[in-house]
Amino acid sequence: MPRHGVSPAGSDRSFGAPCLRLLWLGLALALALPNSLVLWSPAEAHPLPAQGHPAKFIRIAPQLQEAFGWWNLTCPTCKGLFTAIDFGLRNQASVAWVGSVAIKLCMLLKIAPPAVCQSAVHLFEDDMVEVWTRSVLSPSEACGLLLGSSCGHWDIFSSWNISLPAVPKPPPQPPKPPAPGSPVSRVLFLTDLHWDHDYLEGTDPNCENPLCCRRDSGPPPASQPGAGYWGEYSKCDLPLRTLESLLSGLGPAGPFDMVYWTGDIPAHNVWQQSRQDQLRALTTVTALVKKFLGPVLVYPAVGNHESTPVNGFPPPFIKGNQSSHWLYEAMAEAWEPWLPAEALRTLRIGGFYALSPRPGLRLISLNMNFCSRENFWLLINSTDPAGQLQWLVGELQAAEDRGDKVHIIGHIPPGHCLKSWSWNYYRIVERYENTLAGQFFGHTHVDEFEVFYDEETLSRPLSVAFLAPSATTYIGLNPGYRVYQIDGNYSGSSHVVLDHETYILNLTEANEPGATPHWHLLYRARETYGLPNALPTAWHDLVYRMWRDTQLFQTFWFLYHKGHPPSEPCGTPCRLATLCAQLSARSDSPALCRHLVPDASLPSVQSLWSRPLLC
Repeated sequence: MPRHGVSPAGSDRSFGAPCLRLLWLGLALALALPNSLVLWSPAEAHPLPAQGHPAKFIRIAPQLQEAFGWWNLTCPTCKGLFTAIDFGLRNQASVAWVGSVAIKLCMLLKIAPPAVCQSAVHLFEDDMVEVWTRSVLSPSEACGLLLGSSCGHWDIFSSWNISLPAVPKPPPQPPKPPAPGSPVSRVLFLTDLHWDHDYLEGTDPNCENPLCCRRDSGPPPASQPGAGYWGEYSKCDLPLRTLESLLSGLGPAGPFDMVYWTGDIPAHNVWQQSRQDQLRALTTVTALVKKFLGPVLVYPAVGNHESTPVNGFPPPFIKGNQSSHWLYEAMAEAWEPWLPAEALRTLRIGGFYALSPRPGLRLISLNMNFCSRENFWLLINSTDPAGQLQWLVGELQAAEDRGDKVHIIGHIPPGHCLKSWSWNYYRIVERYENTLAGQFFGHTHVDEFEVFYDEETLSRPLSVAFLAPSATTYIGLNPGYRVYQIDGNYSGSSHVVLDHETYILNLTEANEPGATPHWHLLYRARETYGLPNALPTAWHDLVYRMWRDTQLFQTFWFLYHKGHPPSEPCGTPCRLATLCAQLSARSDSPALCRHLVPDASLPSVQSLWSRPLLC
């Protein structure tokens, strides 16, 4: 990808001495390699939030400070050193050198097959160098980290707070059950479709690449079956025909009043995607949704796979070719029939919007990439990117003033976000608990939820975020989708979730010779779990019932994986980690699980949060 605002190409000597190269490479690897591993790691028992970048820097900072102490480095020398590094890195020869070293390390450490290493590094290298020279390698940031605050200010991923209005919070008013016979709305929820343009039946579903069942996957071993016609229980995404089957077979689950669609349209071949590939996925799948849903209005949200490089979503202050303008403009054009002018305006700026789908209900679609631990552009500035959370507060306050209720949709769940973003969002949810009627996310590919509590005691459930399962099979899952039953369109409606249903395609049956795909109801939440309602307290109570009742948890574990759980059993540590995640709508906050296990066990619970998220 061409870079803007950089020095012209020059001699590699401008980079500086070899020791400076090694210093830069050490910092770069501290950032890059753990995130690269996320792309290729096999699925874990539960995709809990990975540790954030601040933890990595806390671990390496003492060693770096000690090393610089040996050099007796002064502040002016330090700033001169990093100015030279930044200048040298910005010429194309240095970028190429860094890329070649990264490729060798990728292959040496067996992070991915050689061809994947080469393609991934070439795809990421320009953007990553631009980000690093504007963040961790800037003279003020680097010297503040290495020599202390007297020489600069290290504030990467530092804590920050949004401002809440001075309007006093109204007393909590839990929603009342609707009167018998009140209208009920059915909302179709689609997420993580992950269409693979190169899916090919009969190819190796267990190839060496991070994504298989593709034209370049080769044939399977003679003793093993190849990829199925409709999909495969492996590290594979979906052919277009399976998405067509899903959308054309929605009849028994409908009719629908509206559709929430929370992103991740392209496949997981993230090492070889171009902008043209991403736009083809956007326009192809959008056209398919329009074809089969007709006049039903669809409200999308932006996923982390929509961009290339994956997870790369620069805040709006990044201009030129490295900005996200190419993507947001294409989305606005594709989704114009569904969204009003003001929603299209903010979509074009930052990938988020708000609208009123019906009287008394406000829908807010957030760009959760601005909270993402893997969005490397946030190294430059992670403080409320695009002002999105402050904008959210304004929308919620206006809704409270009008007496409206609000639904929030997004891709990455708040419990998987950078700590400051997640804690600020949690605070906002508590402040507007009377206004916020529903939260709907995807991203994890499995069927789960996150409960929110009052911040003072962390004991009163006040909201729940529903995390719906994916359409894709990645990794080892049945294809699926979700339908929410919501208090309907009438004056005084609470607009809260009353129940939800999950539908799947059983791949074992669908891929049988001569079979046709049959999408069927997997379960209804209230019926299956014995819930009195679908309000936050009911989900809180369910977690504690599952901790006491192993059989109930096994039912949850089966449904969590859309009817195709892994072969290895989920023992006590796995069960604890999984249940703790349902209580953890705020990242890096193990105290939320304190009632689930004794305090002595909390460190072990926290350690489980370092498992990589594979999405």
